[in-house]
Amino acid sequence: MKMSKILTPMIQTIATQPFLDQKPGTSGLRKKVPVFQQPHYLENFVQSIFDSLEGFQGQTLVVGGDGRYYNRTAIQIILKMAAANGFGRVLVGQGGILSTPAASCVIRKNQAFGGIILSASHNPAGPTEDFGIKYNIGNGGPAPEKVTEAIYAHSKTITSYKILEAPDVNLDKVGVDKLGEMAIEVIDAVNDYAQLMESLFDFDRIRELLTNGHFRMCMDSLSAVTGPYAHRLFEQRLGAPLGTVVHGEPLEDFGGGHPDPNLVYAHDLVELLFGDNAPDFGAASDGDGDRNMILGRQFFVTPSDSLAVLAANATLVPAYRDGLAGIARSMPTSQASDRVAAKLGIECYETPTGWKFFGNLLDANKATLCGEESFGTGSNHVREKDGLWAVLFWLNIIAVRQQSVEEIVTDHWKTYGRNFYSRHDYEGVDSDRANELVANIHSQMPTLTGKTFGSYEVAYCDDFSYTDPVDGSVSTKQGIRIGFTDGSRIVFRLSGTGTQGATLRLYVESYEPNPANHHLDPQVALKDLLDIADAIAQIRHYTQMDKPTVIT
Repeated sequence: MKMSKILTPMIQTIATQPFLDQKPGTSGLRKKVPVFQQPHYLENFVQSIFDSLEGFQGQTLVVGGDGRYYNRTAIQIILKMAAANGFGRVLVGQGGILSTPAASCVIRKNQAFGGIILSASHNPAGPTEDFGIKYNIGNGGPAPEKVTEAIYAHSKTITSYKILEAPDVNLDKVGVDKLGEMAIEVIDAVNDYAQLMESLFDFDRIRELLTNGHFRMCMDSLSAVTGPYAHRLFEQRLGAPLGTVVHGEPLEDFGGGHPDPNLVYAHDLVELLFGDNAPDFGAASDGDGDRNMILGRQFFVTPSDSLAVLAANATLVPAYRDGLAGIARSMPTSQASDRVAAKLGIECYETPTGWKFFGNLLDANKATLCGEESFGTGSNHVREKDGLWAVLFWLNIIAVRQQSVEEIVTDHWKTYGRNFYSRHDYEGVDSDRANELVANIHSQMPTLTGKTFGSYEVAYCDDFSYTDPVDGSVSTKQGIRIGFTDGSRIVFRLSGTGTQGATLRLYVESYEPNPANHHLDPQVALKDLLDIADAIAQIRHYTQMDKPTVIT
């Protein structure tokens, strides 16, 4: 029997029914791969994105992902749906690869209408693991809540979607092709981003540092998306020896690892930096390249301290030589950067968790640097947090100051004091029990202010809400804050980045101005506050866990 060929791609309208679980979290829609593989599941969500937008006919869309399992399949579906819905051009990373900050860079450089990024960030990958999709708007940043709410609302009533019946696109060959009436441009995934980095930092100074024969670094890409970027930047453009980048090939299952750059999951790097004959500098990035961990020899830099140090030393870097307009941090992030802002005479904005909340501040030039305690830092160069940008920023500072990571941080503490800080994650908690824990704290809130726990007196207790200073939008129920009269804080928050159960995040913070005490282990310095947190929230009772899954 002779098979008939499809000579002209045809737009098909496919009848469908809603899935009621497509509510985007802080970073888009994340589910297990088998959920996305259900017939119509991905298509419904993509059509809901397109149907929630206006004015994109003939415009440019950027598409790429972190290379995890199902990335290539999903991209082919999205390309055919974009063509059927009337986009004029799609820029897609070679091999389907684009780190999240690189996607933001490409959107901004090409003045694209928006972009679809396929990633579940730091979550594990593989046939039964996690997958994610999110929409970024024309400024390169994550869609604001009004957009994600419109997408979710449409997903609950969708009855059909449009897709082009056409052969798959060759994602591995750079060049221009057609899909129906739409142009497909497969681009080098690294070029635009690398050029942007070179415009921000003093590559000559960094190259001198990395090639002087005395300074050694290790960059661990955790078998995730930043491998090609790190090889291009550190080993090719900046001259670091081959082998400086480890786990540098993006794998569909991230090598079976958990691409979360923290002390637990980046254990190979931690062992190296805390072992004998350790390098001078170590860094790791996450699944989609927007997070970072910074290590010195035998020394860990908390993300909160990293933001504060970058802000305090920003004028050493060419792009920020004229100073900062302001700093922004997520509410759970320590107040270390507030102290830098106060000394510089600039504003420090406290926002909810989620990079999308920084977008308006950056666009309005109210903030230049932004950071979250969850290993994310960035600036106004893109509208996402940016792991390799943070690594280059640190290397630029080290190259200028000619000090070790530990010396730079301890000098910072001498000037500003140390904000002892820690986050305890309880992962995979039964959702009902997690909600009961939060309800239990809420029930105590009216009577907590003025109450004493040992030497600590509660100054305030609230559920954090945020009014955007640019557009006036309000976001409520963003985490429970308990503040004490000495400036210490306890924060409870349920995370929106997991795909199974609930993750309870507990944040504790205490300020120590005396350098004689700066050497203390944070878990020791914060023990009383941790005990108070458990007494108030009854964490062990509700989570049914004796200890956190991860401590950072």
